Amino acid sequence: MPLSLRQSEILDIARVEGKVEVERLARRFGVTVQTIRRDLTELADAGMLDRVHGGAVLRAGVANIGYEERRRMNAAAKAAIGAACAAAIPDNSSLFLNIGTTTEAVARALTRHRNLTVVTNNLNVANILAANESCDVIVAGGVLRRADGGLVGDLTTEAIGHFKVDYAIIGTSALDLEGDLLDFDPQEVRVSRAILHKARKSCVVADRSKLERRAPVCIASLSQIDTLFTDAPLPAPLAARCRAWRTEVVIAAAPAAAARPLRRT
Repeated sequence: MPLSLRQSEILDIARVEGKVEVERLARRFGVTVQTIRRDLTELADAGMLDRVHGGAVLRAGVANIGYEERRRMNAAAKAAIGAACAAAIPDNSSLFLNIGTTTEAVARALTRHRNLTVVTNNLNVANILAANESCDVIVAGGVLRRADGGLVGDLTTEAIGHFKVDYAIIGTSALDLEGDLLDFDPQEVRVSRAILHKARKSCVVADRSKLERRAPVCIASLSQIDTLFTDAPLPAPLAARCRAWRTEVVIAAAPAAAARPLRRT
């Protein structure tokens, strides 16, 4: 459908932030909330957004959002999550990092660590950590997915099976209220499962927008994960599940509140 100038800008905001809120948009554009709701409904009817309570999110159900769009979405939150996760990784460690824009944020935060061995199926991670002369980078072979620099397939899964590392750090495309970690590509999911299986401690890095997305393939449950690094408190039912599972939840400080300590639950 032809978009108005305001609707095009709303869509651009959603691509950057992952979510738009009715009241904030109304203030931004100086229009009524009813006008914004009508815009969001039209964008949802056109298949560009999904309506949620109080606003809308980028549509993602059976196919993932483009990698460059994901890289721009919630960039500040991902940087904070990456820094929090990296702070929990000691020098002289071995770890897996899988495909994802948030795992790339972890890699950027690891460039000053000493004596690391990193196994990855993410060429972007490998290139980031190449700048750290004290880090040995091992790239798991496989089929290159040009869209995001990921390596997937049976060769990748087999390569990962040759290692046993201290930490597995994985991202996820979606996280539901039952605590299931979800993704889109079955081949990538098999690799993520292998990574979790071959690590002594497992970590998930996921910003709050993952709770508003859906994906069809289950990687694992948070009950199988040692620590979740995120940027906002979990919904009460999921937080209760994590406490019961003894899954630690670390809430990374936002950049504007960097002086405040990390919150752990």
